[in-house]
Amino acid sequence: MLSAFFSAFKTPDLRKKIIFTLAMIAIYRLGATLPSPGVSYGNVQKCLDQVQENGSSDVLTLLNLFSGGALLQLSVFALGIMPYITASIILQLLTVVIPRLESLKKEGQSGQAKITQYTRYLTLGLAVLQASAFVALARSGQLFNNQCQDLPIIPEDTGLSIWLTVSIIVITMTAGTGVIMWLGEMVTDRGVGNGMSVLIFSSIAARLPYEGYQIYQSNKTGFFVALGIGVTVITAVVFIEQAQRRVPVQYAKRMIGRRMYGGTSTYIPLKVNQAGVIPVIFASSLLYLPQLAVQLAGENSTNAVVVFIQRYLVDQSNPVHIVTYFLMIVFFTYFYVGITFNPTEVADNMRKYGGFVHGIRPGKPTAEYLDFILSRITLPGALYLGIISVLPNLFIGLIGGNNALQNFPFGGTAVLIMVGVGLETVKQIESQLMQRNYEGFLRK
Repeated sequence: MLSAFFSAFKTPDLRKKIIFTLAMIAIYRLGATLPSPGVSYGNVQKCLDQVQENGSSDVLTLLNLFSGGALLQLSVFALGIMPYITASIILQLLTVVIPRLESLKKEGQSGQAKITQYTRYLTLGLAVLQASAFVALARSGQLFNNQCQDLPIIPEDTGLSIWLTVSIIVITMTAGTGVIMWLGEMVTDRGVGNGMSVLIFSSIAARLPYEGYQIYQSNKTGFFVALGIGVTVITAVVFIEQAQRRVPVQYAKRMIGRRMYGGTSTYIPLKVNQAGVIPVIFASSLLYLPQLAVQLAGENSTNAVVVFIQRYLVDQSNPVHIVTYFLMIVFFTYFYVGITFNPTEVADNMRKYGGFVHGIRPGKPTAEYLDFILSRITLPGALYLGIISVLPNLFIGLIGGNNALQNFPFGGTAVLIMVGVGLETVKQIESQLMQRNYEGFLRK
């Protein structure tokens, strides 16, 4: 991998792309540290120190990790890339339900451009809603688990109406989301790798040194244990992410005019983890709803339902929460794979171009064969996603809920995203190097 990067810097075109990508990442990280107008930066830092000392294990910790620590600071880029991810997932689901979107998807590049435009509009709408929700949580003190009631995050004595101040913050954070979309698209067009994925990678990577240092300061033995678990988890993720079931496909020869076409052998790569990290995001989002319900009802409420939810669903070290999270990931893996991969459509396209699987008749038998293989390999993929995702929760339970170790960074969604983005980026660099440094038969 390192040799690929060294070779890339020796190639002028690739060097420009890598430097451009790093410049966009630097702008993104700068926006993640700039506080929004109307937010008390000093009080935010004091609240972060208090939360770090007392511990925080709610779902906002995961969202804060995705934003590179910008969410809890209410910075310009506080929302990060999550509104865009949510909008993309919603559009993918609606493509199966709405015939108009399905027809756009089949139109090729022009249809995909229209879907991308819809995704941008939906992203800005979701950004307005999420920014309003986070500002409301900050004003009520619940953004920091009611630990900063004496430190107002949004002071009301700024000389402006509080509603005007809140509106400015919401508009700023929404505009920041639009800038992030632009940065991601610029990286995709003129840089290296998928822009949105690279920005998420940089956000998570920016938090790892800080989280690792906190673990080391709190428990040196726990730090080395976490480091060992991290190496093991990364090795397992790399192995599974590269695993695939290759279905051999043969294309028959066809005469078109005076030329012979076809007669080639290829394969359909069915990945073990066909769903990626989407099921984990689905499950995390749904498990945030009980947390939100507890916050609205009041964490000190004596209602039996609220107490049950807080004890068994909100507490991430509770076995009920872990089992529920695991089962939801398995369910959403099958659900997402079922709506994104259509064996009937793949079989029809193969038959249209004269392709067939050895020993399987074209058409419906081929679709049933692909569906059988996909259902078989989805099970280990779903179990893999579930186990990797609940590792931090199991670790928190084993170490007894140590405050610093609750932000265990070497497991779950963070590692899945970092390893996946890293592998795809290196593959893209290596493919571009092969195009520029092809050693033909005549070269010695």
